[in-house]
Amino acid sequence: MAALGLPKSLLGVDVVRGGSLIAADADEEALLALSGPGAILVVTPVGGQGFVLGRGNQQLSARVLRAIGPERLYIVATAAKLAALAGRPLLVDTGDPELDAALAGYRRVVTGYHHETVYRVAA
Repeated sequence: MAALGLPKSLLGVDVVRGGSLIAADADEEALLALSGPGAILVVTPVGGQGFVLGRGNQQLSARVLRAIGPERLYIVATAAKLAALAGRPLLVDTGDPELDAALAGYRRVVTGYHHETVYRVAA
């Protein structure tokens, strides 16, 4: 958000379209209304816990995640944040076991500008 020159919610979900902030700290209903074709979701793990979905971001409900699609979920984490997990997987807990299984496995994680790694995600 800083690179875009936009304000951000510290713990919320912000929606950007065309370089403009269109929803700050959006709730589940707003995210459902905005999750049309072309929507992507960018998430980062919570601290040393490694949760990318399910702890502290309930607005990213199973309904929202299904509307956006698992293939349009991007995980962003610094290499240091992944190293701090000491080999433990990133975690998802959406409350929907079928969706959790679809999100689990080895996924690309953006670790920097033009850098990514493949990391395990577990339900």
